Amino acid sequence: MSRLVIVSNRVPPPRERGQLAGGLAVALREALAGREAMWFGWSGSHAHAAATAPRQTRVGRISFATIDLPTADYEGYYRGFSNGMLWPLLHYRLGLAEFRREDLAAYRRVNEAFAAALRPLLRPDDLVWVQDYHLIPLGACLRRLGFAGRVGFFLHVPFPPQAIFGALPQGAALLADFDAYDVLGMQTADDAENINVMLAEAGHGVRAACFPIGIDPDSFAAEARTAAVGPEAERLRGSLAQRSLILGVDRLDYSKGIPLRFRGFAQLLKRFPEHRNRVTLLQIAPVSRGDVAQYRALRRELDELAGRINGEHAEFDWVPLRYLTQTVARTTLAGFQRVARIGLVTPLRDGMNLVAKEFVAAQDPADPGALVLSRFAGAARALEGAIVVNPYDPDEIAEALHIALTMPEAERRQRWERMWQAVRQHTAATWAKSFLAQLAAAAAELPAGAVQR
Repeated sequence: MSRLVIVSNRVPPPRERGQLAGGLAVALREALAGREAMWFGWSGSHAHAAATAPRQTRVGRISFATIDLPTADYEGYYRGFSNGMLWPLLHYRLGLAEFRREDLAAYRRVNEAFAAALRPLLRPDDLVWVQDYHLIPLGACLRRLGFAGRVGFFLHVPFPPQAIFGALPQGAALLADFDAYDVLGMQTADDAENINVMLAEAGHGVRAACFPIGIDPDSFAAEARTAAVGPEAERLRGSLAQRSLILGVDRLDYSKGIPLRFRGFAQLLKRFPEHRNRVTLLQIAPVSRGDVAQYRALRRELDELAGRINGEHAEFDWVPLRYLTQTVARTTLAGFQRVARIGLVTPLRDGMNLVAKEFVAAQDPADPGALVLSRFAGAARALEGAIVVNPYDPDEIAEALHIALTMPEAERRQRWERMWQAVRQHTAATWAKSFLAQLAAAAAELPAGAVQR
């Protein structure tokens, strides 16, 4: 079996490597299990100059190789082009995109530095799997350095249509970088179609395919069952005082639609007063990119909205909206999801959204909760038992919450069973297995002794 080489912006920090904690690490756990592998990326530290010799450590059959990045390059590559330009563009938010040529130059320098540091570590038969929008040019950088082995790329976020992507300055060059990959993966059929139209029109040979990412449902379900009788979940139940829990779990990001979600909850309390003092919304939104102006503005907006909603609707023994910006342990969240009557997942645009799938996995099959899900989350295609909403309409969110709160148990079970089957069909393991099978098949097509593409 060929060695698997994962390349991502960040590598799991040392304390997490033994158990592979963190979002991407959890998704890749199955792909890494039982085989020799290397994970390469940024160390999380800064240096005066670009490092060319990675630091390497090993845990079991997985080696971890990391490099430091110069502060100036990191700022332009990560905060500038990756998250100031590409992130809003790929999430259909052109009004928030900021392009600077110096940021694009830093983005390309960092990708070249990654390739230069990785290339000496590669074996001819390695399967190299590049992860996400930070590293789109990496495959082309490796090809220029002479690597002829198989290289695949997976985009975890959405890919927009030509009308939006076309606004990216020098976007044609970035689109051409995809040609270096043997397998190109997207979350949904719509994402694959969007990029394939552009690739075909530009005369590029590569085509994207859909590989929907998932979770480890049985493991998460078991974790939720255990956590639901743990001390944190018991404290939560006690504080609810028999009220129904609506739960939102998101990173604090403008793509998640949290302000409109809060307004939808406020509309529920106004338009359906029978739910007053009988329901509580718990929104957990750990702060991310807190030094970026748009994210600071988002946090101020949510602080003000939460205060206004509670000020208008709270009673002396009931606070309708609880809003937390600190990180909550994954196991604790699993227990909270099992306690919740409603999972509220309303991103304005999302590649897949694994929180929706985790909510389904966490439920008690005998008495499951209902899922209110944005039509613009990739997960909406598979989770047909969800109550699907347009997240831009707070009244539609309110109506969906009312339907969920009044839904008969038999219907909840029927909807949940359909979603559970979908979650078990497309798991983290099937995602990794299907992508790597295509990448390995591409490797098998190479003629014996081939060293060039």
